[in-house]
Amino acid sequence: MHSLLFLFLCLSAFSLFSACSPLNRISREEEFLKKTVTAPESPGSVTAGKESAPPVQSLPQEPDAAISARNILSPPPTAAEKETNKTEAAPTPEKSETSLEKSEPSLEPADKDAKNPQQLLDEALESYQAAQEFWEKREAEKAIEALDQAYSLILQADPGEDQELLQQKEDIRLLICKQMLAIYRAQLTPLGQRQKAIPLAVNGYVEREINSFKGPERNFFIQAYRTSGRYRPEIIRSLENAGLPSELSWLPLIESGYKADALSPSRALGLWQFIPSTGYKFGLKRDQWVDERMDTLKSTRAAIAYLQELHEIFGDWLTVLAAYNCGEARVLKVIRSQPRNYLDNFWDLFEKLPRETARYVPRFIATLLIVNDPQKYGFNFEAPDPPPACDTVTVGKKVLLADIAKNLNVSGEALEKLNPELRLKMTPAGPYELRVPEGTGNLLLSRMDGIPECKIKESKIPSAGYVSHRVRRGDTLSSLASRYHTTVRAIVELNKLKKKDSLRIGQVLKIPANKKTAMATR
Repeated sequence: MHSLLFLFLCLSAFSLFSACSPLNRISREEEFLKKTVTAPESPGSVTAGKESAPPVQSLPQEPDAAISARNILSPPPTAAEKETNKTEAAPTPEKSETSLEKSEPSLEPADKDAKNPQQLLDEALESYQAAQEFWEKREAEKAIEALDQAYSLILQADPGEDQELLQQKEDIRLLICKQMLAIYRAQLTPLGQRQKAIPLAVNGYVEREINSFKGPERNFFIQAYRTSGRYRPEIIRSLENAGLPSELSWLPLIESGYKADALSPSRALGLWQFIPSTGYKFGLKRDQWVDERMDTLKSTRAAIAYLQELHEIFGDWLTVLAAYNCGEARVLKVIRSQPRNYLDNFWDLFEKLPRETARYVPRFIATLLIVNDPQKYGFNFEAPDPPPACDTVTVGKKVLLADIAKNLNVSGEALEKLNPELRLKMTPAGPYELRVPEGTGNLLLSRMDGIPECKIKESKIPSAGYVSHRVRRGDTLSSLASRYHTTVRAIVELNKLKKKDSLRIGQVLKIPANKKTAMATR
C-alpha cells in the first residue's frame, strides 16, 4: 500500500537508523515513472500484534525498489534466499500473435479531468497536512497512509522545466520525509528513553561561554537569574507534566534573559523567542489586540510542543536545541551532508552550523554548569524573584490598563507585566481573561461598570486578517502554505498572483491568518 512513498522514504529512514545520512535524494524518480514497479504484498508484516508466515517468494529488488512500510526494519534476504527467489519466479509468458493484434493503441480522447502539476502539488500538501493531524492524535497508520497518498501525488506531478514547480515538489518531498522520520523514530524509541537527561559535555567551546558569562556578560547573567524566579516554577511544572527534562527551564535565559517582551533583530519575540510563523504553527494567537508570543503561560506550552516535536525528529537533546535555534530544516540539511559514520552526535555537526547556533548549545551547557554550582564559577546569586501572585477576571469590553490600574490603586507597569501580550495596553473587544494583582479581582468586578470603555478608532488598529512575510531564498508558495498552515490558492488570491508568477527575494507577501492557522499544532 505504501509502495510509492517508500521508494524514497524508507531507504532514507533506514539509512538514518543505520547511522547513515537520513535524507538521501532519489536520483531516478523520472526513470521510476517510466518503468512501473509493482511491489509484492508483504505476507511477513506484523498487523494488529499478530505476525503472519514469512513470504514465499519475492521479486528481485532493484536499487530503487519499493519497500513495505511495516517491513522497513526487516533484515535483508540472504544470498541463498535471493537465489531461491530467482529460481521460483515464474517466467513471463510470450504474447501470441492474436493478443498482439488485439492490443492496438486506444483512439479514445485523453481524460478531460486530468489535473495539472500545480493541482497535484496542492493536493499533496493537503494530504501531508492531514498526516500531521493524524500524527498529533498518534494515529500512526492513518498518518502513514496520508503520507503515502501525498508522495503518490508528487510522483504524478511533472513540472517539466518550471523551476518554481520543481522547487515546490522538492519542498513537499522533504516535508514528507521529515514527517516519516519523526513517526518511525518515535515508534522505534522506547517511551522511557525518549526524554533522557541533557548531556553536559565540557570542552573548549563550553569553557569559552563560561568565561563570557563570568566576564563581559556577568551583569546580564545575574539579572536574568534573578528574573527567572518569576517564571521557572510554572515552566518546571509544565515540563515535568510533559515528561521533558526540567533543565530546559533555563532555556529562556539564553533566549531572552527571561524578558517576556524581548524582541530580536529577526523579529523573534517573547520569553521563548518565537517568530510569527512558528508561533502560529503552535497555536499562539497574534492579532490587532494580542500577541500570545508574549503570554508566558501559552508560549511555554507552545515551546514544549515544539521541543517534543524536535526530539521526535532528532532524538538527541543537543541537536534538538540547535534545531530550536536555527530551524529543523537547516539542521537536517547539515545532517544530510554528513559522512556515513555519522552517529547522531551534535558535536559532529557543530562546525557546520551557523555561528549563532554553534554558540547557542555551548551557552546552554555553560548556563546549566553555572546554576548547578555557582560558587565553583565565582557567582554568589541572590534569591530569585518570587512568581507574581494574581487573580483572573473576565473583562467584557475595551478598557485601558491605565484606567484599570487607577481604579485598583496599583501601578500601570505592574498590570502590564501581568499581561504583556496586550499589544495596545488595553483589553480587546469581547470577553478577555485579565490577570490582576492577587486580592484585587473582586474589587475590579465591583468597579467595572464605572470604568469607561475605550473608544479607539478601528482604522488605528493593525489588520488581523493576514501576516506579512518577506520572501527569502528558497521560499516557494508550497513551503509558505505549509509553514503558515494555509493553502497555495489562498496566498495567490490574497496577493493577486498568478500561479506561474515567480517569487522575488525581498518581496513582501500577505499570508492569510485564519482559524486553522491560529489553531494549528508544527
